[in-house]
Amino acid sequence: MNSSDERLRDTDEHARAAQEQSTVPRASRFLIPEPEPVVVRYGAATHVGQVRTRNEDHFAVVRRKRSREILATNVPLQDVEMADDEAYVLIVADGVGGEGFGDLASQLAIRAGWESASRAASWLMRRDDLREGEIERQVATVARAIQQAFLTHSRDNPRLAGMATTWTCAYIIGYDAIVAHVGDSRAYHCHDGRALQITRDHTLAEEMRQSGLPPDQSRKFRSVLTRAFGGEAEEVVPDIYELQLADGDAVLLCSDGLSNLLSDVELAQWAQVHGDPQVLCDELLRQALDRGAPDNVTVVVARVFAQPGSGHYRG
Repeated sequence: MNSSDERLRDTDEHARAAQEQSTVPRASRFLIPEPEPVVVRYGAATHVGQVRTRNEDHFAVVRRKRSREILATNVPLQDVEMADDEAYVLIVADGVGGEGFGDLASQLAIRAGWESASRAASWLMRRDDLREGEIERQVATVARAIQQAFLTHSRDNPRLAGMATTWTCAYIIGYDAIVAHVGDSRAYHCHDGRALQITRDHTLAEEMRQSGLPPDQSRKFRSVLTRAFGGEAEEVVPDIYELQLADGDAVLLCSDGLSNLLSDVELAQWAQVHGDPQVLCDELLRQALDRGAPDNVTVVVARVFAQPGSGHYRG
């Protein structure tokens, strides 16, 4: 076969492939698989603790909805379901800075982050939004807005230059969760009787532990942050984690006022005992207070369940 015949054969094959693809209905090439319907239940609790006089922890639980409404049509709608897209955001921030500035710092991080996200042209609202690069882009946009708010406040009032805050955020879409993290407020994945610590503390103690020093030598440095929002840095880069949840799993966020007092094993045990997120938060807070709670204590929990009638509902 000469080169001319080979070119003709390749052209014919490409034409057949294009024709086969063109016979596939356009809608089927662009339809997005429906995510499994879930129910998200949440709880939250915070307390100044038994020693401090000011609560410098702040938290937020946000539900984002995207609705569709048919305003006019002559299509029969008896069997049409217009389910809303939903996403849930959990945030815990633990401020530092003294003279009440820690209180302002944690508020500022949550406010600035939320305002930035609210101005975003689009949100991650479905599983197919979680494509490579999009998560990092949106987290980076929020992080820049938070740090810029700190730089602006510090320039306007130099007394605020020393304030800083941790910031741990979980974004839940169905059975998928994204965790973004700066500082030592932690995120846990409660699954199958275990509480798995997702985040790594940005503290001097953790760096010393990673270098091989025993806990008794590093423990006293566990409150020394190596990364936080605030200060003079132009950019603060959060760690990002992606989780796959299962029916009944919980995402737990807390300040170090809780994680310094309760072990991962204890968190897991209480998460198994209390399926209701608010009851779990209240119990964990009580446990911390019973142990003296020398620091502010904050805990936020979201638990994901299969929606009734979905075929995975456990009742």
